Amino acid sequence: MTRFIFITGGVVSSLGKGLAAAALAALLQSRGYCVRLRKLDPYLNVDPGTMSPVQHGEVFVTDDGAETDLDLGHYERFTGVPARQSDNITAGRLYLNVINRERRGDYLGATIQVIPHVTDEIKAFVGADLDGEDFLICEIGGTVGDIEGLPFFEAIRQFGNDVGPERALFVHLTLVPFISSAGELKTKPTQHSVKELLGVGIQPAILLCRADRAIPAAERRKIALFCNLRGERVITALDADTIYQVPISYHEQGFDTEVLRYFGLPETPKPDLEPWRAIVRTARHPEGSVTIALVGKYTSLHDSYKSVLEALTHAGIAHKVRVELQWADAETFETDERVVRALADVHGILVPGGFGQRGTEGMIRAARFARERKVPYFGICFGMQMAVIEAARHLAGMPNAGSTEFAGDQCAEIDPVVGLLTEWVRGNEVERREPHTDLGGTMRRGAYPADLVPGSKVHEIYGSHRIYERHRHRYEINIGIKRRLEACGVRFSGLSPDGELPEIIEIPDHPWFIGVQFHPELKSRPFEPHPLFKSFIGAAVVQSRLV
Repeated sequence: MTRFIFITGGVVSSLGKGLAAAALAALLQSRGYCVRLRKLDPYLNVDPGTMSPVQHGEVFVTDDGAETDLDLGHYERFTGVPARQSDNITAGRLYLNVINRERRGDYLGATIQVIPHVTDEIKAFVGADLDGEDFLICEIGGTVGDIEGLPFFEAIRQFGNDVGPERALFVHLTLVPFISSAGELKTKPTQHSVKELLGVGIQPAILLCRADRAIPAAERRKIALFCNLRGERVITALDADTIYQVPISYHEQGFDTEVLRYFGLPETPKPDLEPWRAIVRTARHPEGSVTIALVGKYTSLHDSYKSVLEALTHAGIAHKVRVELQWADAETFETDERVVRALADVHGILVPGGFGQRGTEGMIRAARFARERKVPYFGICFGMQMAVIEAARHLAGMPNAGSTEFAGDQCAEIDPVVGLLTEWVRGNEVERREPHTDLGGTMRRGAYPADLVPGSKVHEIYGSHRIYERHRHRYEINIGIKRRLEACGVRFSGLSPDGELPEIIEIPDHPWFIGVQFHPELKSRPFEPHPLFKSFIGAAVVQSRLV
């Protein structure tokens, strides 16, 4: 029998609902329960695939090709449970489903309304595609009171009534700010947030109160009194210096214990938190540090590269070093001199994914710097494409090498080293895309196989002949450039099984220079760092001893 836990937020966004959901799932999982996590996003985009990374943050991609909210990355990293298409939905997708059904006549002429048609669609999503999990933890994006979130709050209210209180628990995350001029914590924002939630018919059973310091017992009793709760169910959600401290802190505050008590479940066995404590100890007390330059185009919002940052952290922990990030806006790399000044002292250079022409010349200069100066280089998706363009220009004698992505009407004037991918194989089917189709949902997305060349560096790193990695891109390296670049020392060490799509390039005559067309950061875990990131940071450690 699956029990449902709904996590809502109030006062302000970005309080950590996703981390709270992931941490609770990890704690319940450690006690022996089977968990699944889902995210309801109230915005009207069909999915986050076309949203600006500097507005929304990274797009997380699942094995089955869903473009999802970045919180699903937290879910996977904390629990190891792979997310699926059915674990994230937006208001846009829900309304599109309802409208399509109306157009087909599925509603038999009924007047289509938010209640019951949209709310029924939400409830169906919450309860679908379950495999007998003990707990489904469902996070609702945004904050209570947001007009676009009203159908979601109404739907989960109905869902709670449908399954009964013995199977549904509502958790509300709020802010308890410290007002320095008054010298005290203020509980009124939490009281008002709960009042807003009561206004839509939901009484939270547990409150998570985000604060930058411990909330005294008197304030917790006050919150419990005004919010109609027992005192022990007012949980302090303290700020943490590392997200991997969050499960430990929530357990110490009794969050998972109160969840089990609510459902009348045994509180034993206790969760084994020693693996989490070991990670936290290493993160807080590393044996050294390395500096990695992240050369990108969305550096104004660090959440644009959330999974990359976490993968670097995992690899650093594996080597017992702190990874110091040096953020570099690729647009500022206007000259080789600026690149040298910015990157002279780093121990590794990472160029992550991206779209569009802005900043590309700076990324190409960064790749050239790494290649010529023998600095470890890791190019991910767009970063691999920029490295190939750089090699074509400066090693293969192709000064006009470029990508059709940003050539526009000048395609005839470039050597198309990178071109639009219009056909590829997924399983036993061929997928096709026309050049002028919608941008949303038309990329090569999800897990695809790649065959590694025996004796290559990546074959050594993976210890496997075939790998499966997650993709999200529209453009590919032109396989026609392979022979010319390999004659110049660039090895195509990973290809699609049919040999048509370059997946990995490396430079054997270099300490560590690898570009990949996929996104390995999406599969890195704190207890199991991705092998490419682990190897990259290992090379950076070696580089740090040479500088």
